[in-house]
Amino acid sequence: MAIKKSWLDKLNENKEPKIKRIDIDFADIPAGSKMFIATPKLIDQYINEIGVGKRIDLKTLRKDLAIEHNADYTCPVTTGIFLRIVAEANYEKLQQGKHLEEITPFWRVIEPNSALAKKLTFGQDFLLEQIEKESAN
Repeated sequence: MAIKKSWLDKLNENKEPKIKRIDIDFADIPAGSKMFIATPKLIDQYINEIGVGKRIDLKTLRKDLAIEHNADYTCPVTTGIFLRIVAEANYEKLQQGKHLEEITPFWRVIEPNSALAKKLTFGQDFLLEQIEKESAN
């Protein structure tokens, strides 16, 4: 039986980003568009560039990645999945003894009341705490 991958394993998988031309309308993306499919590592890198006390919504993240990679849109489904991987993997790092300053500040992107936040294994309180700490500075 296969060993279940940790969130860190999923974050560090060697995946390549892709651009696909889509044939039919998909989510908020019209048919014929070039859709960028990121990787967990790319999402992690993007979030690491967000300054302390700043927050960026998912639409902005998707738009920025699409522009950076010469696509019309970034896939909303995989972006959500990869954002969860980034959050869970970095929370794993905390559990393993890393300091808060040494992990990716995923709370700068995830809305505490979002469907994604409700799925996180560590709950929404951690997000709220970090957002509050940063907005107090």
